Amino acid sequence: MNKRPMNRRLYIVAALVMASMGMPVAGGTGLRAANAADAKLTGTAIGSSPSVDYSSGSSTTTKNIPADAFDGNLNTFFASYERTYTWVGLDLGSKHVITKVGWSPRNDGLGEGRVRLAVFEGANQPDFMDAIPLYVNDKTGTIGTMDYADVDCSVGFRYVRYVGPNDSRCNVAEVEFYGYKGEGDSTRLYRPTNLPCVVIHTKNNQDPYDKVNYIESMVTILGADGSVLRDTAGLRLRGNASINFPKKPYRIKFASKHKVLDSPAKAKNWTLINNYGDKTLMRNIVAFHVSEVCRMPYTPFCRPVDVLVNGEYKGCYQLCDKIEVKKGRVSIDEMAPTDLAGNALSGGYLWEIDGYANQEPSPYYSPHGVPITIHSPKDDEIVPAQREYFESYFRALEERVYKSSANDSTWRQYIDYPSFARYFLTNEVCGNPDMIWSCYMYKKRNDTKAYTGPVWDFDIAFDNDYRIYPVSNHKEFIFGGASNAESFARHIVFADQRTRDEMLEYWHQARNNGISVEELIAFVDNTAAELDASQQLNFIRWPILNQKVHMNPVALGTYNGEVIRLKEFLRMRIKWMDSKLNYTWHPLENVSGVENTGCDMTGGYRVYDIQGRKIYEGEQLPALPSGLYIIQHNGITNKILL
Repeated sequence: MNKRPMNRRLYIVAALVMASMGMPVAGGTGLRAANAADAKLTGTAIGSSPSVDYSSGSSTTTKNIPADAFDGNLNTFFASYERTYTWVGLDLGSKHVITKVGWSPRNDGLGEGRVRLAVFEGANQPDFMDAIPLYVNDKTGTIGTMDYADVDCSVGFRYVRYVGPNDSRCNVAEVEFYGYKGEGDSTRLYRPTNLPCVVIHTKNNQDPYDKVNYIESMVTILGADGSVLRDTAGLRLRGNASINFPKKPYRIKFASKHKVLDSPAKAKNWTLINNYGDKTLMRNIVAFHVSEVCRMPYTPFCRPVDVLVNGEYKGCYQLCDKIEVKKGRVSIDEMAPTDLAGNALSGGYLWEIDGYANQEPSPYYSPHGVPITIHSPKDDEIVPAQREYFESYFRALEERVYKSSANDSTWRQYIDYPSFARYFLTNEVCGNPDMIWSCYMYKKRNDTKAYTGPVWDFDIAFDNDYRIYPVSNHKEFIFGGASNAESFARHIVFADQRTRDEMLEYWHQARNNGISVEELIAFVDNTAAELDASQQLNFIRWPILNQKVHMNPVALGTYNGEVIRLKEFLRMRIKWMDSKLNYTWHPLENVSGVENTGCDMTGGYRVYDIQGRKIYEGEQLPALPSGLYIIQHNGITNKILL
């Protein structure tokens, strides 16, 4: 996605960051002559302790120790007592630029596979908290043979290591590092694939264990454009169903606010979506693209990345916004505990119709049984007056929605229909059964309306839920809701003929803006090409293409097969949506026989809703709520979407 070449400004930023890491920039000392020979490096053997004595199964400090991986003997080996996050390496005594690495597996029945996904790292702190990758091995080894790989990283490191793959005890017969003494520079940094890479090291290699406690960490993000971001951070788990998967989802909380990659928001909080049950690794990416095409007011930032934690390759993830009140995210007023009356008490509020609300500290259940989690103000910050205001507001909103009919449209005073319609269409195009199971809404200050969005959570969308598979066989909309939330949404969608007409108009806008089979298939193909190298590593780490995991209705055995199935769904779903909405595609300028042209903002106006009812006449065009209007100006009729 972010493939821009590195410009001078980005180079300067990267150089400053690398300098702050103790890594000199190009033009400094330590540059290698073009014909310099790379020597095999020596140093003090270091590594995880204790080792394992296989004869007794006990821990030891005298057998299979780090020095055995550097003795030149392919029949000896290093093996740690712990099974995961273990390593062996060298203290080189001073900084060296690494140009090549070598390795050979332990001589036993499993040795050849134990080196696959091993990670080589370099650091300048003895605890490796500042380490970045030098090479990720994607191949099995050969017993009795050294394998080698060139290293494309120009930074100088004092400490280098080989980190064994998960659950391998770092079994390795021999490890070699080649290079030359020098400070190096920041002109070349290694990434496992073409994607940006998120490198995380936690204090004492501790794994995050719940959604509450943050683990002290150092996070480095290596951009595809050469940019570098590094900061201390907290790391914890996140998610609901996804937290139970072997491939864990994470929340990052930086010590300072950052713009990550090309994100719009500058923030501390970011999410790493694990995509375990989504074998295309792109369902959220495609859904967020649909959201943008449908012109949702805010679509979360999302970029595919490779993730390494404590030297272990974790897989292909999506680095995304955290849904929160913030400029560049949900851009509404953030309330303070002192906002207790008047306009200040009226907003902003961010909440979620939440199927997992019963797992939250203080859920709210509406009179009609809609489960709600209030996200802003936060649970530990909201004061009683604010909670009482919100609950009273939602009761009034819900009452009007359930009374909606052709004769009662007062619910429109409480629901911003354009954002709701776009949210609904985005989720229905994607066939998302979690549409109302996890549905964010927000209320602005001094505004009576609730706005729907942003969209979120599409891992079981696009025909990836055995409960509703195949979606194309269903005659009705998916909806998909928590408790009575589905009924709540249905009352809005089917409120009256005006509502259905407007839904058709928003679908027409989306169809003209990029919701077509050709454009979405092209987007999927481009994304699959971008993900290709990363998905190969991901399914080495998580070999599940032949397994049904989470809600999978089928297991096709190949990544390409999963992508083809996604494209087939889109072909069928767009056709289904056209039929369901009684829509015939035609260019925007010919909608309903009303010419869609530009319009001056001064002069005499008549404004009509799409039912033909005049709602304004005057010299200045008023500030109108978002919606569809027919505007007459100086004898010209225009159809306008605001």
